[in-house]
Amino acid sequence: MRREKILAIKFKFLGDVAIMVPALRMLRQHLPEAEIHVLVAAEAATVLERLDWIDKVWSLKRHRGKLRLRDSLPLIRQLRAENFDRSVDFVGNDRGAVLSRMIGARERLGVLAPKGFKGRTKCYTQSLEQLDTTRHECVRDAYVLSGWGVPFDREALRLELVPNPDFAAEAAKILPEPCLICHLSTSQPKKEWPIGNWVELYGLMTQAGHKVVFTAGHTDREQALLTELKAALPEANCLPVFSSLELFIATMARATMLISPDTAPLHLAAGLCVPTVGFFGPTASSCWAPIGPKNRSIQGEACPCSGHLHVCKESVPCINTVTPARVAAEAKSLAAAIAR
Repeated sequence: MRREKILAIKFKFLGDVAIMVPALRMLRQHLPEAEIHVLVAAEAATVLERLDWIDKVWSLKRHRGKLRLRDSLPLIRQLRAENFDRSVDFVGNDRGAVLSRMIGARERLGVLAPKGFKGRTKCYTQSLEQLDTTRHECVRDAYVLSGWGVPFDREALRLELVPNPDFAAEAAKILPEPCLICHLSTSQPKKEWPIGNWVELYGLMTQAGHKVVFTAGHTDREQALLTELKAALPEANCLPVFSSLELFIATMARATMLISPDTAPLHLAAGLCVPTVGFFGPTASSCWAPIGPKNRSIQGEACPCSGHLHVCKESVPCINTVTPARVAAEAKSLAAAIAR
């Protein structure tokens, strides 16, 4: 008998794909015999490829703000040939809606985002209004599956990531001994601490007996933060630019803890069961912080900075209302709880 074949679609950023894993797990628990495929942006495929309960991960190059159908057609033809029984689009943006229709599963479930072209509803055979944006993103993804009667499971809300063992030896050379990793950068400067805060945190954590290393994203702007840190703290140990996401994940798996603002490595570390302390300014920890006893979050003070701006223009940026002393105290408390 042919297994039911289902395609899950989520075209967003790396952290968003990691956050989708609990919803996919609920789908697997509800339909243990189904063949589950996932379609994500190419840069995020690594997050899912080693989860053995997902049958196949498909990846498509993503051009921000554009759906280049001509470039996508070969993959769309392959996906159409799979003859999916059902598909679910977790985002409901224009790209996901059009791809859902072109791939042509017999049943197409989608969530209706507030913006987009008017014909999006015609791309799905069943659609749901978005869940309240005050809910956690893991819950919002799981809610979409309620359209198929998939039960919500609070115990399944943990993130999950499996490192590629082929990168273990190289990761061990980069991080020879387990250390606390501090990740400096995000995609938006308004989420980032000033370097002086990291210098202060370094002092507090090393005094507490932690070995601390620093890392940042691969862009020139993000790497410049590490250069600035080294100028202010010459003794700081900074990790190199990683040649691949797989190597970054394998290295992160060796960490004793990650301290980071709201960015993808926070979710990757949580998926690896590395304890995390995340701090949040313009974004809501209640919606985005990793869930679970090994993950702690700190929320900055209320701020009117726009979600569309890359910088906070307030006299005291909201991210700066989270102090190094508060982060250090949370990290020490978490380390003690884990040690018990």
